[in-house]
Amino acid sequence: MYIYIYIYKWMYIYIRVYPPSFSWFLLSFQLVLIHTYFCLSCTTVGQDIHRHRHIHTVWNTRTKITMKLQHAALMVAGALASSATAIEVELGNEESVCNAATDLVDGIMDYYLGTRYAGTVGMFQQPYYWWEAGLVFGGMIDTWKFCNNDTYVGIIQEAIVHQKGPDNDFFNVENQTDVEANDDQVFWGFTVMEAAERGFPMYSNDENDVNYAQLAMNVYNNMAPRWDDQNCGGGLRWQILDTMNGWDYKSMISTGGVFALGARLARYTGDDSLKRSSKRILQWMKQSKFVVQNEGNDFYNVNDGAEIVHGACPVVNGALWSYNYALMLMGSAYLYNATGEQFWDNELGLFLGGLEHYMVNTTGGNTLYEYQCEKWQRCNNDQRAFRAVVARTLGEIYQLAPQYSERVLALIDSSAAGAAASCSGGSDGKTCGINWGINGWDGLYGLGEQISALEIIQNSLIPQVPPPCEEDTCGEKLASDVSIVVVPTPTIFRTFTTTNTVHKTATLIHSSVENVFYTGTTSSA
Repeated sequence: MYIYIYIYKWMYIYIRVYPPSFSWFLLSFQLVLIHTYFCLSCTTVGQDIHRHRHIHTVWNTRTKITMKLQHAALMVAGALASSATAIEVELGNEESVCNAATDLVDGIMDYYLGTRYAGTVGMFQQPYYWWEAGLVFGGMIDTWKFCNNDTYVGIIQEAIVHQKGPDNDFFNVENQTDVEANDDQVFWGFTVMEAAERGFPMYSNDENDVNYAQLAMNVYNNMAPRWDDQNCGGGLRWQILDTMNGWDYKSMISTGGVFALGARLARYTGDDSLKRSSKRILQWMKQSKFVVQNEGNDFYNVNDGAEIVHGACPVVNGALWSYNYALMLMGSAYLYNATGEQFWDNELGLFLGGLEHYMVNTTGGNTLYEYQCEKWQRCNNDQRAFRAVVARTLGEIYQLAPQYSERVLALIDSSAAGAAASCSGGSDGKTCGINWGINGWDGLYGLGEQISALEIIQNSLIPQVPPPCEEDTCGEKLASDVSIVVVPTPTIFRTFTTTNTVHKTATLIHSSVENVFYTGTTSSA
């Protein structure tokens, strides 16, 4: 059954774009790919052994070859399609930007399983993981808000309801029970927080009828007790289950996730205990050298994490990823807006300086790029989606910290122009690539490329969008008896060595940069 649906999908796309003779040519090419897939079924060499964002997963041979052949087919189709046109955007023009956003969301839905026969509601096709599904639906909520586009409202609502879990906290989700990590859970927390702050409509058929703000608070309260001060003095492990690879890794994305979600809830509710908890988390990050001021410069390095060794974290992984910066920027912007404190203004400036130093391609039109992998063309599927988190966060900074609005809008606009130019590939001429600095398509494609382009392009409208709601303004009310889990005061512990990768003996994280060790703070290179 799947084969016939698959063939029909490709037939439909090609007949829509090309003359019938060319459609049959491409259909024949797809039949060859399907034949190749099954002929290679006996040559499997392994399964995905690790889901960490920063290592190369081991795909089985048939998947690799089939995807490479599909890529070749897509390149041929793009070259031969006379009717294909790139996405064209007039930045700041609502109609133009929203037309582009519609095309990009339509491309995203090509990867969605929830509307397919026997597909899981709320999930995208392999090899895209659960965290990225949450990220995508958060971006689509913004498309609804920024463009008044309700095309996919029902699909977003159903995805949230289906994935929220038995206790309304995105934990113990049926299709993720054995693999869910802390960072996976928090990205769904961001999605429902986005829904609450943007006034996204509730799903009317939800028998539990828990509003989005309460769902976000439930995620925070479920995650905060995992704060582990018995090892390394604090922080969250990457994994939730001790059976998973990465259990012994204190992760920046997990810890930063609780920091950022807590900051958003602090602004939303006005709760002082959440504000104090977020400051404690940042205090621990600095003590543990997860966040360090770059030597001789006015910006932060946001390091990736550290392996637990005999209860301590002696070697910090100094790999720099844009989504780690995004979460620290997000939390700092929300806390500045909630408190007006100069402390958070300073922190926001230091994190923004680090993002601009490492994650902006100054030779490619001042566009966002993934410092750790893009220049070597080694970004995996997860890493190709990281800039989507940055793009949305830049829009939030514009709204929450106006002293940085001109600075972030310039970066949004230059990156949006580059992203639009990259969305000129594939059979429809609107498939997006990863490189935004070459004024064209780089031949790469995927869900991460699509959501990153969507987020940066639609955030060019951020000056025209109302700021995020708070509970006392336009937001939903939390239950009057809601309890809040607070993070304890961090424990001060011993000093660290910082490296730009985990030591080879740890084998937890792959980085495309050589193993070079530094003492104290990371290099400015």
